[in-house]
Amino acid sequence: MKVTEVVRQWSRAGLMIIIVVVATLEATSMLQYSFSRKAMQEEANNRAESQLEAAQNKIMDIINQAEAAVRNSVWIAEWCMNVPDSLQRVAQRIVQDNPVVVGSTVAMVPGYLPGRPLFSPYVFQAPGGELKFASLATEEYDYPSQEWFYKALENETGYWSEPYIDTGGGDILMTTFSMPVKDYEGRTAAVLTADISLDWLTNLVGNMTVYPNAFNMVVSRAGQIMVCPVESLVMNNSINDLIPRMDDTSATREINQAMLSGESGHTNIKYNGKNNFIYFTPVERTGWSMSIVIPEDEIFRNLKNVGLMVTIFQILGILLLILMFRSMYKHYEQNKKLNEKRERMEGELNIASGIQMSMVPKVFPPFPERHDLDMAADIVPAKEVGGDLYDYFIRDEKLFFCIGDVSGKGVPASLVMAVTRTSFRNLAARECSPSAIVRIMNDSLSAMNESNMFVTFFCGILDLQKGHLRYCNAGHNPPMLLTDSMKMLAVEANLPLGIMPGMEFKEQEMDFRYDDAIFLYTDGLNEAENSAHEQFGEDRMMKALHGRKGAYEHLKTVEARVREFVGEAPQSDDLTMLFIHYLGKDKDIYGNHLVLHNDIKQVSRLQDWLEALSPNLGFDETLIPGLNLALEEAVTNVINYAYPEGEYGSLELAASRDGDDLIFVLSDSGKAFDPTAKPEVDISASVEDRPIGGLGIHMVRQIMDSVNYERKEDMNILTMIKKLQ
Repeated sequence: MKVTEVVRQWSRAGLMIIIVVVATLEATSMLQYSFSRKAMQEEANNRAESQLEAAQNKIMDIINQAEAAVRNSVWIAEWCMNVPDSLQRVAQRIVQDNPVVVGSTVAMVPGYLPGRPLFSPYVFQAPGGELKFASLATEEYDYPSQEWFYKALENETGYWSEPYIDTGGGDILMTTFSMPVKDYEGRTAAVLTADISLDWLTNLVGNMTVYPNAFNMVVSRAGQIMVCPVESLVMNNSINDLIPRMDDTSATREINQAMLSGESGHTNIKYNGKNNFIYFTPVERTGWSMSIVIPEDEIFRNLKNVGLMVTIFQILGILLLILMFRSMYKHYEQNKKLNEKRERMEGELNIASGIQMSMVPKVFPPFPERHDLDMAADIVPAKEVGGDLYDYFIRDEKLFFCIGDVSGKGVPASLVMAVTRTSFRNLAARECSPSAIVRIMNDSLSAMNESNMFVTFFCGILDLQKGHLRYCNAGHNPPMLLTDSMKMLAVEANLPLGIMPGMEFKEQEMDFRYDDAIFLYTDGLNEAENSAHEQFGEDRMMKALHGRKGAYEHLKTVEARVREFVGEAPQSDDLTMLFIHYLGKDKDIYGNHLVLHNDIKQVSRLQDWLEALSPNLGFDETLIPGLNLALEEAVTNVINYAYPEGEYGSLELAASRDGDDLIFVLSDSGKAFDPTAKPEVDISASVEDRPIGGLGIHMVRQIMDSVNYERKEDMNILTMIKKLQ
């Protein structure tokens, strides 16, 4: 009777629960439509506003780059006003140094140059990337009548022109940012410009995907349609031309006025009897306005299907509730015991993971008081505990470091990892040979290796004063060596640790130069797999390591690239990395010497070097812009002509002061090249008649008081002297 009564009570309770659930579902279904509609509307608002904000940020990035290119070059143009033929070089530098800029000119104010009513050298980028030169001073183009010219003269802070097809210049759809240039007497002498193509704007706006049938539009400050899915409207109609096509012309006129006034917001608009939601926002400083139009039917298209699916799931939920209720009591006690056991195991694993991670150094930078070393390391275990390890410490001005990977996973691998790391620490505290450390560790691990586990291991000792590296590899992945190029470090194919006692391990060595680096990793990096079982591989790893960054930034970049590649696939192996960047031995960058590579990007280091030299050599900071310009031209000549294309080379700048003479000596070991042998530039000749080249050394001669070249001991030596008084 008692069993029957219990069953009866559970049946009644179950029936009451089911009735309550059904009643609750019926009640909530009455509110489902309104709540779903509101949620979908809010989602549409958020998606549209997010897309507009993202597009606006990308557009402003391009706008800011173009404006910065002009603002940062105005002083150079002002400085060159007394040598007008050098102005083409200013425009050329703007196009070369700024990928977003497709063309630039320095357009002189009519009548400013005696004998030259109009003068406007134009530099633009051809479709293949080649720089081409032209003159805008033609009767057909008449640049003084162009908006970008006369509006810039009215706006001291710069002006963005209306979009146009520049048939006399770049011959593409573009817009121009321009600023006036004054001479030393304060007279407005010219207008400096930067042209940006609008092809990227079409692609950017066209790729804003909110809903499949939504469409996007960009209009200029005058209402001209710049971007629109209907190509026939682009640059042929304004948004006011669309008013007669709308159902509510007054509402459409108000929206157009708000967009042209630089306002942002969203509202409704009717077209062909159907309601549409329009979202709009301005683009700062340009006068442009972006908008997204979403048909109401598009937002609520799936509302009925969602309601039907919810009803189906409700019914399935009730059925599942009945089944679950029947089995709930039976499994309750069993699940309770399993949960208690699982929680106990998870707690123990968390404690083990904390203990394991506390055994490796993880404070970066590890040696903040040192300026000769930049390093970082990280372990990303595949499970709570793993078998990867790294370690490092400094003894007697030598960096002792290692990385290893234990075969297997989980707790057994973590125990071997702990023993390996402890053994390295103890041995490296007294041994000074990587091969001796590895040999003794192998004998120790082999003697107690009843589980037949082994460890791939790399041990290195870097002399921080001499830059000399000694290392020994025990079956581990060859590290990446980052010097003037990137390549695998040559390693001997020794056996891993723990396989056989009495093994001999060959030691190797190499010298590090200033700025060299080594990247050590476990196979959890190059063998990381995505859902298609493709491996990350060495090529992707090398691309992730490309570029100059700090050690910590390098590791975070590699981790991000691995995460992007792997996606949702589970991590199959521990991932451990150690990056060591050597900054000792060569201190030239901190003194009166500067060593550069034959890479045009190295030119940007000159400004900081000159700023550091100013207090050392006692010259006024106002000389820095001119000196920087002269040194840039001299260094660029060496980079372009001293070494064959693709071949690494270096050049050195030495600065000193002798009385009132500020002396710069530029030397390189490239092929013989005398820049002073170039004949003096005839600046009175027109741009079209003057031969290419020679302006660079001309500018050096104009800034420096003495320029002398000599070839000595297979070295090019260019001495430049600037008199301080």
